[in-house]
Amino acid sequence: MSATAQVRVGIIGTGVHGSRYARHLLGREVEGLELSVISRRSGAGSAQAGEWAVGYHRDWRDLVADRRVDAVIAVVSPDLNPEIARHCAAAGKPLLVEKPLAIDTGLARSMIDVMGEAGIPLTVAQTLRYNPVIQELRTSISSAGVLYAFSATQRLEPSSHPWLADPNVAGGGVILHTAVHLFDALRFITGREIVRVRAIMEKRHNPVLEDLFAALVELEGGLIGTVDASKVGGARSGRYEFLGSAGQIQGDQVHGLLEFIRGAKREEMPVAPMVPTIPALLADWLALITGRGPNPIPGEEGLRAVAACEACRKSAAGDEWVWV
Repeated sequence: MSATAQVRVGIIGTGVHGSRYARHLLGREVEGLELSVISRRSGAGSAQAGEWAVGYHRDWRDLVADRRVDAVIAVVSPDLNPEIARHCAAAGKPLLVEKPLAIDTGLARSMIDVMGEAGIPLTVAQTLRYNPVIQELRTSISSAGVLYAFSATQRLEPSSHPWLADPNVAGGGVILHTAVHLFDALRFITGREIVRVRAIMEKRHNPVLEDLFAALVELEGGLIGTVDASKVGGARSGRYEFLGSAGQIQGDQVHGLLEFIRGAKREEMPVAPMVPTIPALLADWLALITGRGPNPIPGEEGLRAVAACEACRKSAAGDEWVWV
């Protein structure tokens, strides 16, 4: 695809989060990408298409096949992702898919394989990598010296999406849909793989799947710590702490905070203003599909995050350490 061509994008799923992608594209925030077609199962999709002056298909398969679509963004429940990947591979259209990549590692691997065999790029929207606090933690983590321990938490309000209580659709609860961010961010910040986990999970509001979770986690090099995620309380935060021989660096990706602690002294660190992360990802995705840059977040990265989540759910079910 020519670097100067206008890439026409189709979005599968224009609910709350999919509409964010649509608004960024409609606002021409990434020069070279334009929204051409959307697909949504509910009747709201047709109204959105009329409002946005774009094409509409109720069935996402018709969107993938549409000649007005050069590349596809999927913002749907993860049970649909493998089939979407198969159709995109057959149609020769790059796919950007929201996390989690799939409901289990086997299906995630199948997506990577089918896209790879077709020579079509698969990108995972682990957008937290573009958060200014996460990026600064990655850049500055060496200032903590030799790392010994860490903690990572992400806490959200209770979810109102009914499908998150359906195991066949969601695949898992807060581990797969929230902790997936934490595991990817830990790998991104530290450059280390997750080795093993021992987890517990509970249900507070969700009647079927876990909405409260905590785990002991070991990363490569003997780095040990805790990870917890929840959708149970009336607060939102996303904190990371890394303890090293020279001090502790910590931040909150929700509130834009970054600090360094030496002894009992706390120092605020500069961090870029909080901005939406989707446009930066879309710009890198455009560079990929026009041959001007690498895949910003390849499918393998999404697979590794899903593998950590899968290990945690297995650990909690069996009350045991599980290797990732």
